[in-house]
Amino acid sequence: MKKSMLDILACPIDKDYPLELFEILSEGQIVKEGILFCTKCNRYYPIIDEIPVMLPDELREKQRDIDFLKKWQGKIPDKVIKQGNPWQL
Repeated sequence: MKKSMLDILACPIDKDYPLELFEILSEGQIVKEGILFCTKCNRYYPIIDEIPVMLPDELREKQRDIDFLKKWQGKIPDKVIKQGNPWQL
């Protein structure tokens, strides 16, 4: 995901803008792995292989999100790990 996309992305649930970005792996202006976080509803959206996965809760894959959180647990803030929606560790 290009960092410049932060200027146009909003939470699909409550339309809050701007989203907070937590970079895990990046190269220059490209975020390869990371988290987009809505401070209004505490919902997180993983960035996997440069693609932000911004689906409504009912269309998200719970196990994929949990696996992502476990894989990057040491690099993701506690507010995402312990209080993030729709799932936490």
